[in-house]
Amino acid sequence: MKFDILTLFPEMFEPIKTSIIGKATEKGIIDINLINIRDFSEDKHNKVDDTPYGGGAGMVMKPDVVYSAYNSIKAEDAKVIYMSPQGKKLNQKKVEELSKENHLIILCGHYEGIDQRVLDKIVDEEISIGDYVLTGGELPAMVMIDAISRYVEGVISGESISEESFSNGLLEYPQYTRPEVFMGEKVPEVLLSGHHENINKWRRQESLKNTLKKRPELLDDIELTEKEKIYIKNLNEEV
Repeated sequence: MKFDILTLFPEMFEPIKTSIIGKATEKGIIDINLINIRDFSEDKHNKVDDTPYGGGAGMVMKPDVVYSAYNSIKAEDAKVIYMSPQGKKLNQKKVEELSKENHLIILCGHYEGIDQRVLDKIVDEEISIGDYVLTGGELPAMVMIDAISRYVEGVISGESISEESFSNGLLEYPQYTRPEVFMGEKVPEVLLSGHHENINKWRRQESLKNTLKKRPELLDDIELTEKEKIYIKNLNEEV
């Protein structure tokens, strides 16, 4: 999986080169290529922005500079994504969809944004990580790269992905490890039993309980068995 990142601040991406993503890049499973948009400025001061037509606060990134940076790594098979608070909100379904791409070009805006003309020319999709505004697209790009990379084969185990939050529409069940007793609290007995069928049943119920407590709206899109519907109903009555 190749990520080409068009940014004014390539140094911001150092943290993503560590941990699991760092190991995946070392193995050649993930390729993260940083392109400094400023390198394509023809201004003697490397200027990449200018005042907006029509007036207003802030500066706008120039279309010619952005296009030159894009053109340096342009590829027919690549999907171009602009990180923007105006884009569709990133969710697990979109993450899984994008993980099937071979090549993503990610455009990070800054200041008041990017001249619309170049966006219209090169961008396939705008994506947001939430309904709030950040100083630039670098942090959202890192969030998206991390989320997508986890679904690329060989980065982490398939079992880890299949059982985590949102993978089946529910939040994940609670996790426990040693010591068996911590500050007077014991690990649930079923997890010590070695009975895998009972453990799986417990985990499913805990996922349902966790989702009902923290994100009840997610249950509207989940296909539940009759027993699970009764279980949810009883939990609601207890509350």
